[in-house]
Amino acid sequence: MALKINKECISCGACEFECPNSAIFYGEDHYEIISGKCTECAESDYNSKCTSVCPVDCIVKCSIVHS
Repeated sequence: MALKINKECISCGACEFECPNSAIFYGEDHYEIISGKCTECAESDYNSKCTSVCPVDCIVKCSIVHS
């Protein structure tokens, strides 16, 4: 399963720098996640790094994965 950033994103950019897989980028009007690159930080001892720094909790689980 991957994560996605919903429209509540305030485009602060905090999540982009936390992603170890470079899966987060700025889209047309807010940040987005490339689901095929997102591992939810499974290789680390932490929870998803991006969710821990998001000030508005707009990063949620996405059950559909696109490459």
